[in-house]
Amino acid sequence: MPSIKSLSPDDPLLLTSPLVRGVLRTAEYIEANGGIGLTTSGAFNRKFVHWAAAAFDWPGYSEEDLFAVNRVLNEWDFPPVGDIHVLLKVLKLGRHYKGKFVLTKAGKDLVADPGRLFSQLAPHFLFRLDHGAHLRAEDQILGNWDIFLNVINVEADHGTSRLALRKTLYGDPDPSGSFYDATASVLYVTVLRPLCWAGLLAEGPPDGSPSNETFTKTELWRRTLRLDTDKHLRPRVVH
Repeated sequence: MPSIKSLSPDDPLLLTSPLVRGVLRTAEYIEANGGIGLTTSGAFNRKFVHWAAAAFDWPGYSEEDLFAVNRVLNEWDFPPVGDIHVLLKVLKLGRHYKGKFVLTKAGKDLVADPGRLFSQLAPHFLFRLDHGAHLRAEDQILGNWDIFLNVINVEADHGTSRLALRKTLYGDPDPSGSFYDATASVLYVTVLRPLCWAGLLAEGPPDGSPSNETFTKTELWRRTLRLDTDKHLRPRVVH
């Protein structure tokens, strides 16, 4: 899998990553409250999830939008919270202790260096977390992260759309099929949205139809990823 270059701890680009912001906010909450309370099933409690809804500033999950759907918020109602919980546990940066979730020494050391935090969290979040765990086997799409990143590296260099990427990777959808394009939808959920949550892609307004969001590589992508298709990129004109 492609490696992700580390940035200096005080590089302002790091805070453009929702993933980094979310983990740093989580660490702040743990420090201020002596940990995150857990439910009997081991999930983050509602008090923390309600706080996170306001504090995370997560794209697509504003506090207003979340409470428009739910009167109360559990961990599974705010998927990024669940992802952060899993990441911190799997990487042994946090653990359950006496009914609370606390950071380990390794976790405290890592959140003190956001540059290393991003370079360690982002690969696990992108390449190892199963973003399609809820999908049926027949809905899975062909490809791997090496292919996805190298194609998007070129196509999104000056901006592209969900349907344009679908066409590049898989060709045009069956013209006799329904309006809903399952392949484009799965591509969004398992590849494009995770890249946005990591801070490597920026999602823009839809192009033509509501399910045809536009995507552009961020400066964080340009600074931290080195890919085989870099040699095919056109020089950018900076005004």
